Amino acid sequence: MSARGRSYRYVGPVELKAAVRPGSGGCRISSAAEFGDWIAGRSAVELAEPFTFVVGVDGALRLAPRRSEHVACAGGAMVLSAGEISFVREADRWAVSEVSNQSTGYCPDIGSWSEVARALDGVGLERPFGFTHEVVFRRCPGCQEHNIVREDDFVCVFCGSDLPQMWNVDPTA
Repeated sequence: MSARGRSYRYVGPVELKAAVRPGSGGCRISSAAEFGDWIAGRSAVELAEPFTFVVGVDGALRLAPRRSEHVACAGGAMVLSAGEISFVREADRWAVSEVSNQSTGYCPDIGSWSEVARALDGVGLERPFGFTHEVVFRRCPGCQEHNIVREDDFVCVFCGSDLPQMWNVDPTA
């Protein structure tokens, strides 16, 4: 764990990480002014769907178009959280309308919310009190496949083995 919290290593397909080029990460947003500049450059079409986000190990929010891979948004680095995020204009300011930890490349635990909240607070964005859509990831101890747990059914969809209650996706964590 880092001084800030657990960090997550990329656990997705190796070819996606291999395609990441230096300097190709998402837009680093660490202040209200940076967010204002970034959001002003987004089209109505872009704003109609969620964006890919990561919170880097430096605590900064990084944003990229929705169809971007999280590992590309992170520049191939470890993260404190990852997922999808949507913004809405409320009166005279921007706010987060939806946010999830949906990242099958990093599979962050729902406990990573605190890092997302800290990053959003640092940018001055109104936000929900937690992920609006929580995704529970587990690695099967039997077949080693990554699973998304649905409806509290902690059973591997690949081999039928029981999945642990605690996050275990990265065996090196």
